[in-house]
Amino acid sequence: MNHAIVSTITDRCKRCYSCIRECPAAAIRVIDAQAKVIEERCIACGHCVKVCSQDAKQIFSEIDDTYQLLQSGNAIAIIAPSFAASFPEEYKKVPTALRKLGFTKVIETAFGADLISNDYMDVIKADNDKTVISSACPAVVSFIQKYYIELVPNLAQVVSPMIALGRYLKKDLGEDIKIVFIGPCVAKKHEAQDDEVSGVIDSVLTFTELKQMFDENSINVIELGDSDFDEPHAMMGKAYPLAGGLIKTIDVSGDILEKDIIVVEGKKKVLDIIEEIANNHINAKFTDILFCEGCISGPAIDTTLNYYARREKVINYIDEKINNVDKRVWKSNLYNARKLNLQRSFRIDNQRRPYPSEEKIKEILAQTKKYSYPTCREYAVAIAKDLAEKEMCLPYVLDELKIAYDNLSDTEEQLRVAEKLASIGQLAAGVAHEINNPLGTILLYASMLKRDLEKIYNDDQRTEDLELIVEEANRCKNIVANLLNFARQGKLNVKEFDLTETIREVLKPFTVNPVYRQIIFKFDIQESNYVMTGDEDQIKQVLVNVVKNACDAMSETVKKELSVNLNSDGHNS
Repeated sequence: MNHAIVSTITDRCKRCYSCIRECPAAAIRVIDAQAKVIEERCIACGHCVKVCSQDAKQIFSEIDDTYQLLQSGNAIAIIAPSFAASFPEEYKKVPTALRKLGFTKVIETAFGADLISNDYMDVIKADNDKTVISSACPAVVSFIQKYYIELVPNLAQVVSPMIALGRYLKKDLGEDIKIVFIGPCVAKKHEAQDDEVSGVIDSVLTFTELKQMFDENSINVIELGDSDFDEPHAMMGKAYPLAGGLIKTIDVSGDILEKDIIVVEGKKKVLDIIEEIANNHINAKFTDILFCEGCISGPAIDTTLNYYARREKVINYIDEKINNVDKRVWKSNLYNARKLNLQRSFRIDNQRRPYPSEEKIKEILAQTKKYSYPTCREYAVAIAKDLAEKEMCLPYVLDELKIAYDNLSDTEEQLRVAEKLASIGQLAAGVAHEINNPLGTILLYASMLKRDLEKIYNDDQRTEDLELIVEEANRCKNIVANLLNFARQGKLNVKEFDLTETIREVLKPFTVNPVYRQIIFKFDIQESNYVMTGDEDQIKQVLVNVVKNACDAMSETVKKELSVNLNSDGHNS
């Protein structure tokens, strides 16, 4: 069963976009605010693991699978020669630690590199009409299979050292043995699952996983004794983790090296050389390509040493061991493996997406407001292919942030104005309520005084003065009403109140108003405490309007009587 080799730890991913920008296969995009790996596009180079500052990328672990293999009692460890860089102080003790872990044999994968050296020599010497690309780096192989499918025939149809040694051991020791490869490469996990070579390697561990297993089993490598690897021993295959190591293993002549062979390492250079080969700009017969800067820079090398220190450790290991190998035994092992099938084929796994139209590219460039740089165009193409987001463009995000900041400033200003209006409204409401009561009294007694003066005196001047008082008081009442409306701003002042008391308060001014002196007011109530919930001021206004309309309607009637009934069910009439 195949597994996603690299995935995102969602709790840690903070959308910094480093992995998306650095992924050579455009195999990561933002989904649900997380930088998710698109499994079918991933080439398992592990570059996203190296550049993620939040440790949000995880490599599929095969530790549990390895523990199960160890229980079989016939598990063999094959370890990449770059282990000398991952265990710089205790590399001589690593075989001892692996045996203590439960492996029955510990063998150098470098012998697999020795096995395929003759096959590569045949490839280089063959009369090819195309530039042959080495197939030892699984990340390079996967990148070509997915994105440069026209170059799949250019891949050297030779297995990697890992597969070569796996086939050798299963033929020599039996198919029932279990082989665990250990190295710094994430893409080896993907290679072991490849249908073309599956069943050879039973589990793949990174150096990081191996150290975790040592810790889980309380194995302190530095405290163990030195020991050597089991046969078959390797010669120059130990140089494979270094740039040009494959060529060194083949031991081709200087003339061929100068004219027909190109050695390339590192992501940027690899992308450039593959593009050049695809465009027929390269005339070399053979290119040795490693996606990392040598396998000593693999994403799971797990060491604090810099590149040059790692390289020195591996070279020192080679110098120390190379002269101790019995060349006659080594040659005999190679001779006995002369009939071993070290060939393989490569299938196309096309993941290229159609190139967008020029109109679509221009539309995206217009949306992001970026036209100046070639990278902007490349970015627009990625967006059109649904492999990138507009928010990944830093200048675009900054522009959007500026707009958001300006909008926020406007909103803050509006809030400040609203707060001022609210304060004024509260003040207005307080003032209005305080003024309303004395105004009502002024209106009431001014009206009564005017009516009495009209009966006793025929003094137009005093009557006019009282009318002016009433008019001005009414004008003030309207001003107060407007203030109350402003204070409410369309909102209800909802609370519980006693409807009985409210009705009494509404009727009282009418009963003493001389205009309505001829009207008999009746207030029929069976019991008090009719509590209701609502805006009491507005209820009062409704009742005042109803009562006033009723009083005015009786101006021409003989019997003038207004009755207000409050029934037991709470309804009034």
